[in-house]
Amino acid sequence: MDKATTEQVSTGNTAPLIAAQTNRWHSPFVFLAVASIIMSVTFAGWMAMLNNFVVEQAAFTGAEIGMLQSLREIPGFLAFTAIFVLLVFTEQVFALISLCLLSIGVAITGLFPSIYGLYATTVLMSIGFHYYETLNTSLSLQWFKKDEAAVKLGQLMSIKSAASLLCYALIWLGFSIFSASYQVMYLFFGLSGLLLTIWLAFTMPKFPMEHAQHKKIILRKRYSLYYLLTFLAGARRQIFVVFAGFLMVEKFGYSVQQITVLYMINHVINFFLAPKIGVWIAKVGERKALTLEYLGLITVFVGYALVESANIAAVLYVIDHLFFAMAIALKTYFQKIADPKDIASSAGVSFSINHIAAVVIPATFGLIWLYDHSLVFYAGAVFAVLSLTASQFVNTKKNTVVV
Repeated sequence: MDKATTEQVSTGNTAPLIAAQTNRWHSPFVFLAVASIIMSVTFAGWMAMLNNFVVEQAAFTGAEIGMLQSLREIPGFLAFTAIFVLLVFTEQVFALISLCLLSIGVAITGLFPSIYGLYATTVLMSIGFHYYETLNTSLSLQWFKKDEAAVKLGQLMSIKSAASLLCYALIWLGFSIFSASYQVMYLFFGLSGLLLTIWLAFTMPKFPMEHAQHKKIILRKRYSLYYLLTFLAGARRQIFVVFAGFLMVEKFGYSVQQITVLYMINHVINFFLAPKIGVWIAKVGERKALTLEYLGLITVFVGYALVESANIAAVLYVIDHLFFAMAIALKTYFQKIADPKDIASSAGVSFSINHIAAVVIPATFGLIWLYDHSLVFYAGAVFAVLSLTASQFVNTKKNTVVV
């Protein structure tokens, strides 16, 4: 104990010490950490079981899974509307409401094993997920200082991976040991997320914001490179999220247990590496980090198109997921060039830009999948090449912020 703490204990005056310990747990970082756990447990559970659930109980093909994923991305495309909701609620309260919607949508997914039932529960879940992700980005960039943002975002990513690991372990136990049904597992994860959200709402104080945010949609020319990189990231991500996992199930016959083990490997790696990646990005800068990410993704997408081995496909899937941690660089790039008052509005706008391609790609590429699945992944490689080209213009040293 330090000198001040020793004096407090020796004199019996421990009130300041208790208050300091309480405040340590009532911090913006802890709020975001718990919220990240809720998001990870619910969404990871939904995603891990989805491909097997829709194939086994709703007889989905590539066309139906593509349509479902397109519907899932519509709320992401409409994320800019979050700025209007913020006229009524604070960002912190709106984040909690979003987590409730996400949890409820996941809880009832297993109760509607039909095409239209899954479309409906997916949209409900997605509204909560995408609004929360928009608010999470905004709150993180406002609450964290520029010199610590990359490190703290890496730490949060590690926490999310740990939560996802727990989720996947429970899925594996549920199906392998207890022979649980999809309905029971979806209810379990959804209700767990809902209870944690209620606990978070009643235990955390309202945290102040340093800068009052604009309550209107803002598009600025000086953010155009960020918008472009965000759009391309959305296109690439959809190919991974929708079709990489589907490739494992449809082409290579992976079971729900095998898919879960694959997800667990991804998150074990991210748990240890994400904080280090955050520190590395802070050290080398955003342009170098994005360059490495996009070079790696070009290789991975071409690999998906050509792979004929289930084991090699699994390796590609793990490497692909690892590059997601480098997306921290895109967030910190924007934080460094943005007017602090633009962050909340721009978070919604950029999320909508990210999902322009996301609304179109799953459905259209689902039809392309029926013709030749390799064309889907070659398109992903093209998006990665475009991203690599654009990233060479990233420069955080310019004084681009205009009040």
